[in-house]
Amino acid sequence: MSRSIGLAHIIRHDDGTSSGVWGIYTLQSAFQPIFAFNDGKLSVVAFEGLIRPFRDGEPQSPMSFFGTCPAGDRLHIEALTRTLHLLNAGACLPEEASVFVNFDPSVFTDRAIADKALRDMRLVLHEAGIDPRRIVCEVTEQKSASQETLYSFVEALRANGFRIAVDDYGADDSDINRVKELRPDIVKFDAQWITQLMESGAGFALLTAMVSSFESQGIRTVFEGIEEGWQLDLAEKSGASMVQGYVLARPELAPTSFGESMRAPEAEESKATVAANPAPVRPSRPAKAFGRKVTP
Repeated sequence: MSRSIGLAHIIRHDDGTSSGVWGIYTLQSAFQPIFAFNDGKLSVVAFEGLIRPFRDGEPQSPMSFFGTCPAGDRLHIEALTRTLHLLNAGACLPEEASVFVNFDPSVFTDRAIADKALRDMRLVLHEAGIDPRRIVCEVTEQKSASQETLYSFVEALRANGFRIAVDDYGADDSDINRVKELRPDIVKFDAQWITQLMESGAGFALLTAMVSSFESQGIRTVFEGIEEGWQLDLAEKSGASMVQGYVLARPELAPTSFGESMRAPEAEESKATVAANPAPVRPSRPAKAFGRKVTP
């Protein structure tokens, strides 16, 4: 069974999942768990939808796929990837988990485009049986063609029950303005920037102060790209609300094996083991304060 969305096609499979067709590519959804700290333990509270392109059955880099897409097609591809993630989330993810989906602000050039995206999303959520309150709309780092349109669209998303996240928060001076203007529910910290800050005492102090400032405003935080145990330890010490990365779980194609009661081990144990969907983990390394590598 298939149906058309813009220039693309969505194919429904017997297991309840969906894939997409865009030109010579087949697109599949992958989901990566996001964990929250809770009384010394890590629990899965959300999943991020990630697109995985294939060509002639062979996996391709998402970056190379998006790089070959003409700018004029980005709006349709955005709609296709979100639709896939939402349909697959309804088919295979735990019902209590939140679902993070991306929005590229550069494609919303006028109010009519934003309004259509919102209508389409409501229809897909109805089909997937997903409560809008489960959805976290990630505003990515691309610049908007119209800031006014972006702000009104974000407010419309919020009015329809969706939560808002600012993605890739980092060293860019404009990031703090983006947070002030969009008033997100969640800020996701850039993985590379987090690692740089964790490697010095002054940097870690700054990171902790930023987390505390956001939390005091009612904004939750996510540390992305956590790949080693020492990073997980410092993420907890910083007060971060949530963490995401290979040290805990890798993305998994739909249908996933992530279960209804998926839980990670206690934080101390999870630094050296994988919480779910076993993946190679580099062993925790000895560290000075704030995670600097020590040569034995």
